[in-house]
Amino acid sequence: MNALYLLRRYFVTSIRAQLQYPASSLMLGLGAFLTNAIELAGIWALFNRFGDVKGWRFGDICMFFGTISISFSVADFMSRGFDVFGNEFVRTGDFDRLLLRPRSATLQLIGHDFRLRVLGRLAQGLAVIAVATSALDFHWSVRAVALTLWTIAGGVALFFGLLVLQATLAFWTVESLEVVNVVTYGGVQAAQYPLNFYTSWFRNFLIFVVPIACVAYFPVLAILGKVDPLGAPRGLLPFAPVVGFAFLAFSFAVWRLGVRKYTSTGT
Repeated sequence: MNALYLLRRYFVTSIRAQLQYPASSLMLGLGAFLTNAIELAGIWALFNRFGDVKGWRFGDICMFFGTISISFSVADFMSRGFDVFGNEFVRTGDFDRLLLRPRSATLQLIGHDFRLRVLGRLAQGLAVIAVATSALDFHWSVRAVALTLWTIAGGVALFFGLLVLQATLAFWTVESLEVVNVVTYGGVQAAQYPLNFYTSWFRNFLIFVVPIACVAYFPVLAILGKVDPLGAPRGLLPFAPVVGFAFLAFSFAVWRLGVRKYTSTGT
């Protein structure tokens, strides 16, 4: 409970600081909303020109798009400390201060900053799901709502784990490697489309290496009540997001290894 209280104080302090410049926060959020809206407009243009693609409709793609956007925005909101860990903590030696405080470094990094601009992407994800609902004439049952929330939670865990792994690399590379963004941001892009759009090696990568398909493609099929054209067992589809939590546990295990290997800058 003490840790939760401290996290709440971090949250309030961060939000108050950003609201000192409300116009800036609003414009950043609007920019995030419009940037992703342009991507959706490109998808609409594709389906408007060619119709269904491999049996998938525009509304189906919107469901993938909206779900993964919400998952990533929530993870991004809570993980700023891990995102900037290499540059702002390891390279400068400020991580030493976190280790000396009587709270876990993980808690302090989560509370480092809560970025309001990600609310633009969150709003956009919700809007896209509304578009999908209309385009598919989809009726939200209690099961579908619960499964969607479960899918989003699994996605948050997986993307949080990716950012933790990115931060962990800084223990050996000093600065976080930008190549990791290929997996995080590139993974978001890849998860916006069905797996059968991709070649076999890339599908395997998204299932078994960085299991983004388990928090986007498979559970969204269950939400929509569709059969996987690649042959995944229908009964297992709703349970796929548990892989996101397993990935997060693995990421924190690697993180603890990195902390044990950390050597102070001596500054």
